[in-house]
Amino acid sequence: MAARAALADRAARADSTVLTGARVVLPTGTVENGRVTVDGTKIAGTAPENAPTRDLSGHWIVPGFVDLHNHGGGGASFTGGTTEDVLRGVRTHREHGTTTLVASLVTADIDFLTRRAAALAELVQQGDLAGIHFEGPFISPCRKGAHSEELLRHPDPAEVRKLIDAARGTARMVTLATELPGGLDSVRLLAEHGVIAAVGHTDATYEQTVAAIDAGATVATHLFNAMPQIGHRAPGPIAALLEDERVTVELINDGTHLHPAALELAFHRAGARRVAFITDAMDAAGFGDGRYQLGPLAVDVVDGVARLAEGGAIAGSTLTLDTAFRRAATVDRIPVEDIVQAISANPAKLLGIDDRVGSLEPGKDADLVVLDEEFRLKGVMRQGSWVIDPA
Repeated sequence: MAARAALADRAARADSTVLTGARVVLPTGTVENGRVTVDGTKIAGTAPENAPTRDLSGHWIVPGFVDLHNHGGGGASFTGGTTEDVLRGVRTHREHGTTTLVASLVTADIDFLTRRAAALAELVQQGDLAGIHFEGPFISPCRKGAHSEELLRHPDPAEVRKLIDAARGTARMVTLATELPGGLDSVRLLAEHGVIAAVGHTDATYEQTVAAIDAGATVATHLFNAMPQIGHRAPGPIAALLEDERVTVELINDGTHLHPAALELAFHRAGARRVAFITDAMDAAGFGDGRYQLGPLAVDVVDGVARLAEGGAIAGSTLTLDTAFRRAATVDRIPVEDIVQAISANPAKLLGIDDRVGSLEPGKDADLVVLDEEFRLKGVMRQGSWVIDPA
């Protein structure tokens, strides 16, 4: 009996690790020379006696990143390709610190999207993805960005319902141009089913956007991009989305989609608790320059910037969230605690999974990122296992 207990104790210690010496960013603030105890797949409040330690002095430990809006990476698209392609994209972003990821689909035929949602739902159920986001086809042709205009349609609530039903409980967000016919009814439908209604790729006025928020819209899809800009007599959707406490605003912090002053404006007006950093990444993220497909449209990536081959519109990004974090800290000079809120805590809360991820607290998944003093990524842990070992 004693031998069996000793064996169990050794097994427990082998499955436990105490990370020491780093600056640890907690919900209550940054702890110098902090400790994070990993016990199996979870963060623990206390460590077993004689648990092994890992000295990470000179580093930061922050929660794993949570990406609400991501179309692919590693040469793989979430809208097309095989299951292995999707998993390759997930692995690519995981190696850049994104331990929780929602797969975003671009505009396509409704029947295609329903089939794709059914396939991705299996990966959500397996824990590889955190859900599905439909960015289109219910968006404005005036603000279509890198979406195929001939496949766009008004947001008919029956078709919206068809998509969320196909996802079998894994639909997390639908982006809509809520000013279009059926837009407000679709927002109400999504709210009733616990799916985030996001205002985006929209030509809405200020007043129309206020109506959408009152109907239940709670997210701004990549704020500033693919929507009318602020005017002093026609403030448009940006002002409405920034001013309302019920709305979280997505920001693509890659230096291409937003001027630093626009980022500062969003943080100043909305506050860190209402910002969510996203990638809006496409296949080329973590893969390199070249010719790619985004849905049916050809995209050329040159010097890391993705643009439609025809017309030159920005076509998603090649961003990974570790780059967004480093840029926010070193270029935008945002406090690290605010970056962590925007890149981990806020998106986790939006997705309704903040009881498991989004912060370094006992009982939550052991998802964390190790950064050096210059905020370069050095390690990634997901559910207690090193994806990238900081050694």
